[in-house]
Amino acid sequence: MSRFLVPIAVLMELVALCLPSPLLSALSGVLFIVYFLLVLGRLQAYSRYLFLVSLAVIGYLTVTDELGMPELMRAASNAAFYATFLGSLGMMQCLVRRLEVLQRIHDVLLGGRPALLYPKYAVVSCGIASVLSFGVMNLLCGTLAETLKERGITGASRLRWLRSVLISTLRGFALVPLIAPTSVAVAIITREVPTLSWSGLLPYGIGSAVLLILVGWVLEHKRFRLVSSERQVLEHWPAGIGRLALLVAAIFIAMALLVQFSGLKVSVAAMLTVPVVTFLYMLWHDRSLPGATRESMDNMLGMSNEMSIFAGSAGLGVALVAVIPADALAGLASGELGVFLLAAVGMLMMPMLSAIGVIPITVLSVQAGLMPQLVAEGVNPLPIAVALVIGFSLAMMLSPFGPAVMLLSRFGQVSRWVVAFGWNGAFVMVSTPLLLVFLWVLWRGLQ
Repeated sequence: MSRFLVPIAVLMELVALCLPSPLLSALSGVLFIVYFLLVLGRLQAYSRYLFLVSLAVIGYLTVTDELGMPELMRAASNAAFYATFLGSLGMMQCLVRRLEVLQRIHDVLLGGRPALLYPKYAVVSCGIASVLSFGVMNLLCGTLAETLKERGITGASRLRWLRSVLISTLRGFALVPLIAPTSVAVAIITREVPTLSWSGLLPYGIGSAVLLILVGWVLEHKRFRLVSSERQVLEHWPAGIGRLALLVAAIFIAMALLVQFSGLKVSVAAMLTVPVVTFLYMLWHDRSLPGATRESMDNMLGMSNEMSIFAGSAGLGVALVAVIPADALAGLASGELGVFLLAAVGMLMMPMLSAIGVIPITVLSVQAGLMPQLVAEGVNPLPIAVALVIGFSLAMMLSPFGPAVMLLSRFGQVSRWVVAFGWNGAFVMVSTPLLLVFLWVLWRGLQ
């Protein structure tokens, strides 16, 4: 019976977002917690320990009367929101086996001029991840592993393919917080600071993304030229391109209509639209309601590790913010450089903590929870919000325990330490000063 808890919890949270109903959202969070406790032994070590630490901290603060019922409800509600965010957007993974173009995505992407392969992979990966979320890692990493196996590519060539293709996939995925309305980072920040919106953050996110793509292009283009010499030329485009474009268009049009006529945030509109459109397509394609329902449930349950990380991080963030004094940031942004320094520290904190094992969503949950204090002091939250999404993007590439790096490591059969530091270390070191300059220009422009 435990396998029904996750889809029920997801449905409850989606209904709670539509009403809106904090109580129903908190009850959804309780269902998630019960499920994760029931399957605790089947979770990966990091997911299990983070979830237990979160429960222990919340339990201790409750016993010592530092957390009351309002904070507990908020912790449960946030846990439900973040777990549902991943579970609902992850439904797009169900399209992969139904569309040939997604199965042959590497043959499509490796076509064209070799010099343009890196930006092409990064942009396409970001675009797919905007809808598929973590499904893009399963899609591009899994199909590459099958491609290399089928063609007998081994040794140095295999490692070169893995480093070039998978690292550009990861970096494209890491652009999602900067650009996509479906980003969990944007959802967290706009949830804490309702005056901010995805459209307000987007121009600065695009500028940051362009800088990151240019740096990666310079560092990787020579390696991609060698990969392109071993590619297989397609005689014709794979089937399903038009259908995929139609599905993506339907999702974004439905999102736009929801935002326009219901007043929902873009991230919430995505959480509602993606699973509905995907399920309807599955039902039309397979002509089987029980089959589509079963596959949807299995798909959500397959993301239990990532969902427990998101839920645990959300609850821990609420607990830590609740015990931080209300005036902790008082005066920090009052100096001439105060806002810029806060933004720079916020940006740098996430990749630094990620490098030692604290995943970015945990850090962002705390940082975003403190932003209302700054808003109450009259501080413009935009530079700090931009800094946080940039830091989240960098941290996704540098976190050896983050879900994206762990997925890439598993599919590529490469150590996650090699992926995080060996393949991405130089990239982050080169990008960081440029992004700090970008933040400085943004801050000066808003003065």
